[in-house]
Amino acid sequence: MERDDLIRDNEYSLSANHDEAHGKEIRKTIWFVTGLLTLITVVEVLVGAFIKQYDEGTVAGYWWIVKYSFIALTLVKAGYIVLKFMHLGDETKSFKYVLLVPYFIFIAYLIFILLTESTYWNGILFP
Repeated sequence: MERDDLIRDNEYSLSANHDEAHGKEIRKTIWFVTGLLTLITVVEVLVGAFIKQYDEGTVAGYWWIVKYSFIALTLVKAGYIVLKFMHLGDETKSFKYVLLVPYFIFIAYLIFILLTESTYWNGILFP
């Protein structure tokens, strides 16, 4: 029985596009994506570590900006991961919108429910 990956007439490894320039381009893209996602994560961690939620026993007035910036940065990371690592970035613009817009609407809806319910319970437990 002959292996199907060793076809003599049209060998896969010979017909593939794997030259050095193409490899450098792929590695450059991978390093850029890794650097960007790492930078966003570091910003999130630093903001979470150094900005205090409570100022003299009360919630700081700018805390809502911090919360929404975390949400926005997380959505940016999720969208970028889908575009680059799941190869959605190679598709047409309308197909990207068909897949990403319902996802972001659903996530925004879940976040709205979480924030609304947490505010309600915070008002009941800590009047």
